[in-house]
Amino acid sequence: MRLFLRKTAIVFLSLILILTPCFPANAQTGKESGIAPIKETPSYILIEAQTGQVIAELNANERLAPASITKIMTLLIIFDFIDKGRVKLEHEIITSAYAKSMGGSQVFLEEGEIQTLETLIKCIAVASGNDASVAVAEHIAGSEAEFVKLMNERARELGMRDTNFTDSSGLTDDDNHYMSAKDVATVSRELITKYPEVLEYTQIWMEDIIHNTVQGSSVFTLSSTNKLLRMYEWATGLKTGSTSKAKFCLSATASRDGIDLIAVIMAAPSGKTRFEEAMALLNYGYTVSQLFEDKNEDALPVLPIRGSVEDYVEIEYQGPFKYLDIKGSDLTQIEKVINLPGKLTAPVNKGDAIGEAVYRLNGERVGSVSIFSAMTVEKAGYIDYLGKAFRLLLV
Repeated sequence: MRLFLRKTAIVFLSLILILTPCFPANAQTGKESGIAPIKETPSYILIEAQTGQVIAELNANERLAPASITKIMTLLIIFDFIDKGRVKLEHEIITSAYAKSMGGSQVFLEEGEIQTLETLIKCIAVASGNDASVAVAEHIAGSEAEFVKLMNERARELGMRDTNFTDSSGLTDDDNHYMSAKDVATVSRELITKYPEVLEYTQIWMEDIIHNTVQGSSVFTLSSTNKLLRMYEWATGLKTGSTSKAKFCLSATASRDGIDLIAVIMAAPSGKTRFEEAMALLNYGYTVSQLFEDKNEDALPVLPIRGSVEDYVEIEYQGPFKYLDIKGSDLTQIEKVINLPGKLTAPVNKGDAIGEAVYRLNGERVGSVSIFSAMTVEKAGYIDYLGKAFRLLLV
């Protein structure tokens, strides 16, 4: 009897083991993406830059020390000010004693040294110069503390809920200085899509600058901290970071076949790991992703309008439509439907939303593009109606 029970138990346990699905202990599930090939990084995210689509993520909202990837926001503020015309690339910036005193990664600026803003952008983007970051912050906002306020305001504008800055470089070990992988991806996307010219700097591998000080002139070679530029043929940037607290971080950008990806690695155990796992994420993204784009260059009809001296209103698309698919769908099946009113009523201003182009795949809405008025049409007055009637009599 005992032998029978023992055999029965063995058979029962064997069936459980056979029927129970097995998963590798190191598999990390990405959002709507199956398994991303990441083994050692505790927090990461992979997104497509043009659409913002999340391809894979793990603990992406966890607040962590960002080290020098803080400088992505510093660069965004700089380019915002350039865009507004408040600073120019050729502006000269004088290094303060405080900026010179920065430790960590630096380009060894001397107190009183003068460099152009463009040179200091290179020092930040290529060599991750903490001294350069502070020098620019002081030039733009008067002090690093005031510049940090701008950084935090911009973070709130972008909806970065798991971010707070206390310095412009990321050198600090302050517990109140933190970012999440998702927020790093958000600010990276804002920077490279709004100011793609930044990639001209982040792709520099080596470049010489000249230190002109009271001691004389000397050459200093900027060397990129982003080894991915030599390890991954489609790499375009963006920023590395490391401290004993943050460990090894990276926001890696790449472009291949019209698809721009951003892979963010946080708290990797080694510099080698951050680059290897960033490459693994990017390769995974390019394997599962396909991009649909409608440039919306087809002609739209004019719309009749009531109560105006004009008979019709010209309309236009807001812009192209892009959709990233990570499910292996047949993108030739995407359908586009134009939704417009039958007639408009004056007044209508240029830029007013009139309708939309809706895109569906297998009956499911996957996105839309707004359609705007391309002209301003005023409401007709009594004199306008008389003039219109007179013109009709002359026909």
